[in-house]
Amino acid sequence: MAAMWAHVGPHVARLSPLERVRLRRVAVRYALHGWAVTPGACLARSRFVCGRAGCPTIGCHPALEDWEHAASTDPARVATWWRSRPHGVLLPTGRCFDVLEIPAHLGRLVLAAVQVHPVGPGVRGPVLVSPTGQWMFLVRPGDPLRPELEHCFDVVLHGRGSWIPAPPTRLPEGPVRWAVAPEQARWQLPDAYLVQNVLVEALRATGVTLTPALVPGHLPMPRRGR
Repeated sequence: MAAMWAHVGPHVARLSPLERVRLRRVAVRYALHGWAVTPGACLARSRFVCGRAGCPTIGCHPALEDWEHAASTDPARVATWWRSRPHGVLLPTGRCFDVLEIPAHLGRLVLAAVQVHPVGPGVRGPVLVSPTGQWMFLVRPGDPLRPELEHCFDVVLHGRGSWIPAPPTRLPEGPVRWAVAPEQARWQLPDAYLVQNVLVEALRATGVTLTPALVPGHLPMPRRGR
């Protein structure tokens, strides 16, 4: 591993001991709550380096080639990854949760709506915000997008084979942060379709025309028995 990093080490961003400890502690906390964690490439000036020779990716990406299988909920293993390098903290999706990613203007509308939603906790969960303005709603895994949302380029569903950067990961534009921290949501995840239904209403409120032929006669109901 040391040989992998020999040619990039001097360029990796210098973090204070406190910042390095915080990265490790937060990564371990996610693992302790059953969220699989995988180390991300390290920020080096305005790009990311993973230590793999010839890696062409300069944006945020996993540090391990086999990241999806290597991702772990073992606190000891997770702590080891952050012992020597200031890795970004990445959370694989499609396991404990999926992620609904939308632009900031929609994110604010959806968050405001779920906070007063009559279903209560069933539609409220952790929400993170990237420094580039993307809002990411963590939801229960396994449900696809409603058909009309599949045609919205601003809406991305992260499931199996994807990941998200989690706080306190820092991107070139700034840190990733929680708008609603997992602790605030008691580490509970909302029903995916309930959140999608709120998003559909937010899109309509902003004047987005949804294809009538794709809109079902009634809104999907929450899944039971999860």
